Amino acid sequence: MKPNIIVKRVVDVALTVVLLLLMAFQVTEQLAHEWLGITMFVLTIVHQILNRRFYASICKGRYSPLRVFQLTVNILLLLSFLCTALSGMMMSRYATPFLNGILPSSVIRQGHLAMSHWSFVLMGLHLGLHFGIMTAKMRSKAARIVLGGVMTGVSVYGFYLFFRSDILNYMLFKNPFAFLDYSKAWWRVLIENLAMLLAWAFAAYLISLCLKKLSHQKKGGLSK
Repeated sequence: MKPNIIVKRVVDVALTVVLLLLMAFQVTEQLAHEWLGITMFVLTIVHQILNRRFYASICKGRYSPLRVFQLTVNILLLLSFLCTALSGMMMSRYATPFLNGILPSSVIRQGHLAMSHWSFVLMGLHLGLHFGIMTAKMRSKAARIVLGGVMTGVSVYGFYLFFRSDILNYMLFKNPFAFLDYSKAWWRVLIENLAMLLAWAFAAYLISLCLKKLSHQKKGGLSK
């Protein structure tokens, strides 16, 4: 594997791990949460630099339904990350206190809560769009079936947690405060967050398969 590919994979893994920790505020608490946010901001910039060819290719080539979906997810993810980072910095007490108070705290808090959960969902979708590359390397049909079964089970559990936690109302700006269970063990918080992230990733993977099939059907229809 080429060095630049290794660096990309390390940054991708780091982004995912930091995101899971950021969504576990009851585990990390305020000080660590803020510095994890700064780390996430830096990693996001590095990720954009490493994948700068993506931006050069936006205006090139034909746009299939899958490519439109990928571009939409990527752009929305970047925007949500930036909004989450900026709103977080404006609430910071430790990392960037000089930005605190620029806008009313109630507005910033609710915006940060909504955008952080949008970032979480979009990150899951973004990860799922790369599942096809990983599964393509699996030559064993039995292994793919087992993986599909496991992911289906994890996704059912993840979406159950997602809706039980009322996250949708956070995303729709309906809840101004986060209701967190501080009595829950740290490992359980991280596992549940991972299950929700993988649920959205698997959903994106299934959507990508449907969009690929749609493109093939259109090509088949045009060739007749």
